[in-house]
Amino acid sequence: MTYQIIFADEKTEYRAEEGMTVLDAQIAAGLRPDAFCGGKGTCGKCSVTIDGETVLACRTVIDRDMVVYTGRTGKEHTQILMKGTGRQIRFLPGELPGNLEAPLLAAVDVGSTTVVVYLLDGRDGRQLGAGSRLNPQRQYGADVVSRCSYAMENGAEILSGCIRRTVNELLQETARRYGREPEEIVRIVMVGNSCMHHLFLELPTKTLVLAPYTPAVTEAVSMKASDCQISIHPQGELLWLPNIGGFVGSDTVGCVLASRLDQAEETTLLVDIGTNGEIVLGDRNGMTACSTAAGPAFEGAKITCGMRGSEGAIDHVYLEEGKIKFHVIGDGEPAGICGSGLLDAAACFLKAGIMDETGRLPQTYYFTDRVFLNQQDIRELQLAKAAIAAGIRSLCLHRKTEVAQIRKLMIAGAFGNYLNPDSACAIGMLPAELRDRISSIGNAAGEGAQIAALNVSEYEHSLRLREETEFLELALDPGFQDIYVDELGFPEEEMG
Repeated sequence: MTYQIIFADEKTEYRAEEGMTVLDAQIAAGLRPDAFCGGKGTCGKCSVTIDGETVLACRTVIDRDMVVYTGRTGKEHTQILMKGTGRQIRFLPGELPGNLEAPLLAAVDVGSTTVVVYLLDGRDGRQLGAGSRLNPQRQYGADVVSRCSYAMENGAEILSGCIRRTVNELLQETARRYGREPEEIVRIVMVGNSCMHHLFLELPTKTLVLAPYTPAVTEAVSMKASDCQISIHPQGELLWLPNIGGFVGSDTVGCVLASRLDQAEETTLLVDIGTNGEIVLGDRNGMTACSTAAGPAFEGAKITCGMRGSEGAIDHVYLEEGKIKFHVIGDGEPAGICGSGLLDAAACFLKAGIMDETGRLPQTYYFTDRVFLNQQDIRELQLAKAAIAAGIRSLCLHRKTEVAQIRKLMIAGAFGNYLNPDSACAIGMLPAELRDRISSIGNAAGEGAQIAALNVSEYEHSLRLREETEFLELALDPGFQDIYVDELGFPEEEMG
């Protein structure tokens, strides 16, 4: 038996089978809802209104015709970072398949939260345009472990199918926006963390989530794009840069390639902050990389009023004459708070004496009557920031490097681009002594993919980066847990 489900806000209708959940129907109708916990009913982000009652879509079974209010219009204006370091390289694409007079190249950064496509001219290397959208896999879990688990329980083809469709749609939209066709694309270079890599290629994820946490494939992958149902030129090639190890994937290789960390004269730290924090420490004499499970707090998940950095999000919080003020993306009424605002708020709470160094928040703090931070939100932030801080300390110990010896700290990724370094240092996520050495390098992963697509020597160099980068598996490091616990608190000296 089927029922008519009307999604009023999106002006969409769907005939749902009896027994489906409302979340199932949303996904089937192509609405791409948020389900950060993978539909387990624990994150609360899939709430909808039916018959005047607010319920969880993942826990509401369809047994009748329904009108569902999601509070969404169907269009999301999320801040998606596309720019990188701006590194200039020589155009040297090597032999291109297809024998076209005016070929196109593409680079794709498959992030846990966002997917970005870059369209490049295969004759001179110019970037013609770019396109982006949110990763549809978020409806199966906010973090990589949740998605790996979902793939193990339900089959990877569901997750691989939705990301391949998204990449196809982005390639088509971006090409046609500039008067071209996706069939003119003859080479795609892709990057992503190990989980995104495995799910796109439909590789088993079991080895990623069970000790010793190793990717099924670390080498670079070269194949015909059509073998992954990517619709470009029939002879078009698809290349994935190599993974380093664990959850340190080809996106980190892309970051190193774009930033030239492997050629640095002085000790340099690279931190890509997201649901997973990838960290690389080293210089031209050697590099060590690790990954820390920061969790989805920086993306707004597990935070009561958390949301991504889109319209309506409180993205910055500051003190003005002793009073807490905030800025909202779009300058309208706040609908929630995103990761950068969360960091700022914690730093302000410390400075104003609203919260102590243990993270104790005596009472819920209200920005408005609808947007607030409570004690559990602060605890989630502490878990996330401690993971990054402990990863940095562990790498320093492993390489016998003092924090003060680090001459440059590069922050990659969207969250790193929008956060306030002062706040990150104030709460102890980044070392305070490096405050004046911090710079943002934007979407360096996507830039690395472009570099590899445009220059065959740089692509070959990326293959060597995997071999030259030591991987430190923190989950198997006996001292990591003690460091992590030490980093859960906030710096005492930041108290007001």
